[in-house]
Amino acid sequence: MASSNAVEQLPIPGGAISTSDALAAMRNANGLHPIGRLTDASNATFLCELEGVEPALQVIYKPIRGERPLWDFPEGTLAGREVAAFEVSEALGLRVVPPTILRDGPAGEGAVQLWIEHLGVEVAIAAVNAADPSLRPIALFDAIVNNGDRKAGHLLPISAERYLGVDHGVTFSTEPKLRTVLWEWRSEPLNESELSALRAATAALASNEPGGLNERLTALISAEERDALRARAEELLDRGTFPEPSPDWPPLPWPLI
Repeated sequence: MASSNAVEQLPIPGGAISTSDALAAMRNANGLHPIGRLTDASNATFLCELEGVEPALQVIYKPIRGERPLWDFPEGTLAGREVAAFEVSEALGLRVVPPTILRDGPAGEGAVQLWIEHLGVEVAIAAVNAADPSLRPIALFDAIVNNGDRKAGHLLPISAERYLGVDHGVTFSTEPKLRTVLWEWRSEPLNESELSALRAATAALASNEPGGLNERLTALISAEERDALRARAEELLDRGTFPEPSPDWPPLPWPLI
């Protein structure tokens, strides 16, 4: 399981930064300056520099108005799901999602995520093919948030033993939609660290503490989706194993990368 060290440094171009410092910079920046567009993304996705903060930081900006409508998700909700995925990852101590917030940008409000330096998609593909146990935290995370699109290309290897995941716009559905390249551990028993994360999930989702996970998710996903999130965590904890693919939903994303 990934470290829960609060001062863990995340690799960025030219250096490293803690999650807390990255979040502060992303929230306090005067604006976002676009420097490129990711043309292979299915929704409008821009590489931007934060304005008015030091050190200089790059982020990925996904404006809500650039989201492609999907038949199985409400229109204009993908950015909120991206941020909700980060909030769940942090609250459970999994730390498998780069810092992500909602804020204004050149095309209006959208999801803004720290740009992470990583070892490349080839390393991620090799890790998937080898069933690298370093990917287990992401496999568990995807089962909790009901990720419908875990491709190998959505995995960021930041070291030989540490992976982050990105592109979480199609998560938190109330219907079973888990579609992933990380089925190697299906039905395998969860280890104590993984069970601990699930206990944290059920406790956090059952609590109405001001400023807690439930409150932070309220503005990001619906009440029905929050209830389904809690139910999935409780089911995984009761079963004590990784899930099996649903017979009613394709188990693999396409393309796989």
